[in-house]
Amino acid sequence: MRCPFCGRDDTQVKDSRPAEDGAAIRRRRSCPGCNARFTTFERVQLRELTVLKTDGRRVPFDREKLARSIRVALRKRPVEEDQLDRIVNQIQRKLEAETENEVTSRQIGEIVMDTLKDVDEVAYVRFASVYRNFNEAKDFGAFLGSLKKD
Repeated sequence: MRCPFCGRDDTQVKDSRPAEDGAAIRRRRSCPGCNARFTTFERVQLRELTVLKTDGRRVPFDREKLARSIRVALRKRPVEEDQLDRIVNQIQRKLEAETENEVTSRQIGEIVMDTLKDVDEVAYVRFASVYRNFNEAKDFGAFLGSLKKD
């Protein structure tokens, strides 16, 4: 693993332990060149996913982008960071297991909405307002009306 501070290639692992409910390995590393310490995570990746955007572009799946969007929806809600990690892991595993190598951004959005609906309704509505591009207050009203019917 390359040192993110000085670029040296031969960093040393000082400590390893399971993380994210066993879905990843957390490693503490140190660099003999600059003596910096840093943490890395190793996760199982079943396959490389490509996201097909609504404008036709194809981009590599970005786990951190998914985590950021969910984190924004969950801001100031009673959800801990480790629960957020479990949610992201669950969504990523679902995408890798249930889809081909290519997944649409719409599929990802629907899976996130289904997951957030079970976790926190406020986060669900926040995510939906961006995902479904609410422009006016009546959009929220219509969405909340459909939520009451479910």
